Amino acid sequence: MRKKISVDELELGMFLVEICGSWINNPFWRSSLVLTDPKDLALLRASKVREVWIDVSKGDDVFASTVAAELQLILDAEPDPITAPAIAISDRTPVPSADEIARAARICAAGKEAVTSMFHEARMGNTVDAEGIATLVDEITDSVARNTTALISLARLKTADDYTYMHSVAVCAMMIALARQLNLPTDVVRSAGVAGLLHDVGKMLVPIEILNKPGKLTDSEFTMIKAHPVKGHAFLMESANIDPIALEVCLHHHEKVDGTGYPEGLKGPEISIYAKMAAVCDVYDAITSNRPYKSGWDPSESLRQMGQWANGHFDLAVFQAFVKTLGIYPVGSLVQLSSGRIGVVTDQNKGALTMPVVKIFYVISSAQRIEPLVVDLSKRGCKEKVIAREDPTKWKFADLNAMWSGVPS
Repeated sequence: MRKKISVDELELGMFLVEICGSWINNPFWRSSLVLTDPKDLALLRASKVREVWIDVSKGDDVFASTVAAELQLILDAEPDPITAPAIAISDRTPVPSADEIARAARICAAGKEAVTSMFHEARMGNTVDAEGIATLVDEITDSVARNTTALISLARLKTADDYTYMHSVAVCAMMIALARQLNLPTDVVRSAGVAGLLHDVGKMLVPIEILNKPGKLTDSEFTMIKAHPVKGHAFLMESANIDPIALEVCLHHHEKVDGTGYPEGLKGPEISIYAKMAAVCDVYDAITSNRPYKSGWDPSESLRQMGQWANGHFDLAVFQAFVKTLGIYPVGSLVQLSSGRIGVVTDQNKGALTMPVVKIFYVISSAQRIEPLVVDLSKRGCKEKVIAREDPTKWKFADLNAMWSGVPS
């Protein structure tokens, strides 16, 4: 499909099919080519050409160059001051993602086992063990305090078969990280983690064949799925010592600020900040994870898509805080740098959302792998910058996840 764009929107990886205007302004001997050389891109932008035609079926779309810009617009928007608490200052010395990955992997494994057991008990009609949950939440909280995104990023690597259980662990970690970012009190941070762990317990009361159905759900099946918040809330009410915030999140994490959510169709101010937090965390993990019926999206693509839904689906201040928590290019994102090399994001820099730590491993011009090189884009004197998000499905690097996580693909 052909698309007319300005030269300012041009990025490496796009397929150029036509230069608009006089041929004398064309800096190339031909107009049909894939832009792979940063020098060619700079030459075209410096020319008198102002518009071009690209073919998005043969190259990248405009999207790749606009992730940061679109999310920055959302971050710069004026949020409701009532729902936008001051940004937290970490109370612990953070550690690099690489130093936390191994511990986070062990916590993920223990979390999966604990949630699997808890959900099995739920199917059997037994109540939730609040003390056992609290122990797991404390371990996840400690991991998030050491490194905000290590455990969250690892949890995204779950298989489709693990989704139901690891989704709860992932949302728990994200709720904790988001609560810290929103500067909520310590006891509320813990409650938010418990809420994340229990938010989907109602799905255990839905037939497993419907939960894991690879095809499109029928209307009656979708109605059963939509009943899980009410069923989960009723189930938790039967258990002892369940945190009120967990009850609130379980019932209302599918509400939307425009009133089109379920089960009660609540609108903006009617939805608690905890349910608004859970809505963001729940959706992000769902769309970045492999499911029986679809493959997960790239992390930065997912944030961009969520940004487009933000006005109707999410609370703006909560979504802003979520982006600040994960970064505009979350860990695991594949990015192209200004040098014409490709790398994977391995860590974040809290004060510089567009300048993460990147492990560079591929040169586009020579189409060759190189010895991995870790570069902190925020360091003084670093001339590299992210110029585009890359689509992992296009490049098919088999060891991409292993490069940032250490977990074999």
